[in-house]
Amino acid sequence: MRISRRILATAVVAAALLPLAACGSGNDDGSSGDASGKVEGDITFQTWNLRANFKSYFEGVIADFEKKYPGTHVKWVDQPAEGYADKLSAEAAGGTLPDVVNVSPDLAAPLAKAGLALDLDKDKAAAKYRDEYLPGAWASSRIPGLPGTYAFPWYLNTGPLFYNKALFKKAGLDPDQPPKTYAELFTDGLEMAKKTDGKVATLANVPTVEDFGRYGVQLMNKEGTAFTFNDAKGVELLAKYKELFDAKALDPQALTATPESSGQKFLTGAVAMNPGSALDLKNFKTQAPTLYKNIGITDQITSTGHVNMYVQNVMVSAQSKRKPAAVAFAHFVTDAQNQMSFAKQVAIFPSTKGSLDDPYFTKEDGTDETRVRVAAAKSLKTAVNYTPVVFSDQMKTELRNEVAKALQGKQSPKAALDNAVKACNQLLQQG
Repeated sequence: MRISRRILATAVVAAALLPLAACGSGNDDGSSGDASGKVEGDITFQTWNLRANFKSYFEGVIADFEKKYPGTHVKWVDQPAEGYADKLSAEAAGGTLPDVVNVSPDLAAPLAKAGLALDLDKDKAAAKYRDEYLPGAWASSRIPGLPGTYAFPWYLNTGPLFYNKALFKKAGLDPDQPPKTYAELFTDGLEMAKKTDGKVATLANVPTVEDFGRYGVQLMNKEGTAFTFNDAKGVELLAKYKELFDAKALDPQALTATPESSGQKFLTGAVAMNPGSALDLKNFKTQAPTLYKNIGITDQITSTGHVNMYVQNVMVSAQSKRKPAAVAFAHFVTDAQNQMSFAKQVAIFPSTKGSLDDPYFTKEDGTDETRVRVAAAKSLKTAVNYTPVVFSDQMKTELRNEVAKALQGKQSPKAALDNAVKACNQLLQQG
């Protein structure tokens, strides 16, 4: 079984998304059934390039766990970042899957389908913790076509949008009322392009599967066996983006844009809205002070009322010989106290209920860091992970290529999405 690698990056803190895993102990004794029973025995904790930056934090978590549960021992092994997904795949194939594994939802999906991930909803010892987490975070490890939930939610991320208030005002738009929905975005985008003779685009990126989700498109059928984003609503969204592209309300270079190039466009005033982070605010302050004085921060564009979240989870192996200890440790790492402690060391957000109400996430102190943190935390309470867990990197490429053809007028939005869905469904069946 080969697991495709997912690049875990967001507009807010791409460099900070450092996942966690745990490796199977290989013990033959202990519970081989559910996770009920005494928490004891050895487990191995395998991390993904975390020791260099967070050695003291994780050593503290391990020490606290072992103190809480006498008779347990956690062996910590750290692995390089490169090739982690391949290593996880090899462990699954070789029967040495870690007891507790930090996975993104797409990495959990093939493991769950192979029966290697513990169903937390079915296991009584694990299910009792469900109400400690945000509903959207808990749901992030549900796999289309399968009952149950297959990992504990860990840390979250999302990205607010920056916008240039001066450009909005110059175009006759209210600088204090940026677009919130796609309908407002399309209206304001066309107006911005008209008033600036196409010199200022509102956006610099083509629509992704997340945009279709935030627009309200049903991305897959209920069985999780086929993609459906080529429905009437999906075609409508792509047609609207085609209007933006033709009017230069969508940057002409959007077809080949990277986060870096889009950021540069925003920096120079050629684009009015762009995702970013506190680090970007600091750069604006030194590199573009005029832009910095006119920066507005708003939520992601969404017509569903829910923004997109990026999530990391902690999965328990169904093959673990120490399920009570494995479930207890997975929960311990992801409980409110430890998540909050971790969030104060790296720019991530807890997935536990109530944590985002802490003053750390609700009160600004005048710094750029808190401006972005407060804005992002507010939207995460009801956020959704729109990207289907089975939507691979190959599928993302297929969608992007077909979207580009539609924007260039080489085929209709309907034909483009039909082709994308056909290709993605073929890849889904192959997987």
